[in-house]
Amino acid sequence: MSLNVAVQMDPIDRINIAGDSTFALMLEAQARGHALSYYTPDTLAMRDGEVFATVQPVEVRDIKGDHFTLGEKRRVRADSFDVILMRQDPPFDMHYVTATHLLERVHPRTLVVNDPAHVRNAPEKIFVTEFPELMPPTLITRDLEEIKAFRDEFGDIVVKPLYGNGGAAVFRLTRDDLNFGSLYDLFATTFREPWVVQRFIPEVTQGDKRIILVDGVFAGAVNRVPSAGDLRSNMVRGGAARETDLTPREREICAALGPSLKEKGLLFTGIDVIDGNLTEINVTSPTGIRAIRRLGGPDIAALIWDAIEAKRS
Repeated sequence: MSLNVAVQMDPIDRINIAGDSTFALMLEAQARGHALSYYTPDTLAMRDGEVFATVQPVEVRDIKGDHFTLGEKRRVRADSFDVILMRQDPPFDMHYVTATHLLERVHPRTLVVNDPAHVRNAPEKIFVTEFPELMPPTLITRDLEEIKAFRDEFGDIVVKPLYGNGGAAVFRLTRDDLNFGSLYDLFATTFREPWVVQRFIPEVTQGDKRIILVDGVFAGAVNRVPSAGDLRSNMVRGGAARETDLTPREREICAALGPSLKEKGLLFTGIDVIDGNLTEINVTSPTGIRAIRRLGGPDIAALIWDAIEAKRS
């Protein structure tokens, strides 16, 4: 089976191919003989109800500094593709939301991965709250008194933007931290949306596990260990990737989430678990599959394409 595939992503010349899951998916698609086109979301357009994109044929190579070749630009209907991978990184802002509305016009006639309507309705730090029994204590607000009461209750907390990504602007505040007022003011002027406030989990120093599910089924995992002196374990923030297995609690989490992910068309999902606590469900552009493969784990890009091809057959 040969599919006509478009990849909606960030500028391809700026990606770090060593850790980029989108690039792994493109390599696998090309190896299977699928025709690949590339475009950035800025080129999406809707004219009289029809959605178009300005795309370029693309060839990819796993060679740092020489990882792609682009062909001539052409304007095409989005529904002329069999599959569109919606893979640009957040921020999950109105630009991102608008892209989901446009791609919703062609899905499922064209299979959009992940389902754009459910991506829009499942921002990572809100969707996860549908499973409070799996999470640490969590507050979503920008109200100062609510945050004060939460810190009084738990003492040691983490504050982060509701629509952030990659570990940006994640802060730990202890019960007596004198930076609390200044940090509140900073967040209040920087972020219009509410913020996420969670009980700090000390075991984060042992790792923040990224677990990948494909069509609702566990596919692989990597433990991301923060560098010395840093709270954040994201690999783009210096976290180290370590081989790992799932604990019984983590298997329980996967089993609890799987049916909902499958029902919503969230075919490629990455969840984050710290010491048995589910903290995020990443549905926009999960990372980690290249690290898992390098550590001897399964080829998740192949599993994802197996699932896509099954849906297109």
